[in-house]
Amino acid sequence: MIRKNKGVNRMEYEMKGEPIRVLLVEDDPGDVELTLEVLDIEKVKLDLNVVEDGVEALAYLRKQGKYAEATRPDLILLDLNMPRKDGRETLDEIKQDDELKSIPVVILTTSDSDEDILRTYTHGASCYIKKPVGLNEFHTVVKSIEQFWLTVVRFPPNK
Repeated sequence: MIRKNKGVNRMEYEMKGEPIRVLLVEDDPGDVELTLEVLDIEKVKLDLNVVEDGVEALAYLRKQGKYAEATRPDLILLDLNMPRKDGRETLDEIKQDDELKSIPVVILTTSDSDEDILRTYTHGASCYIKKPVGLNEFHTVVKSIEQFWLTVVRFPPNK
């Protein structure tokens, strides 16, 4: 399907019958499970793919190896503290790549470091969200992401 040269929001996706594509980059299985439980995948027609670190994320985004058939995400939810390649390095590589830099990246992390907040915004993050510890608070945060990023925001055209 060829998209027009404009951003696309949820209503336009639903009219086309397409899901919003999200890449969750998260190494904690518990956080992945909670995120999946909270997001109403059917309601927002969400195509959610999960990888566990920056190495996998970049392979997915560049359609390498087992990700040769991967679809380009409309949004990336990126944890910072992961093995092999952390979210800071991953964000840098995404934002330095002309093919990937237009994808919005939401930092979703346990880090409350002012240095991390400043660095990620300076390096192109779309927003920075600290993961709460409690289950109810985590639910609220993920629902907020769903309500704003998957309902209100207009995404750049998907190449």
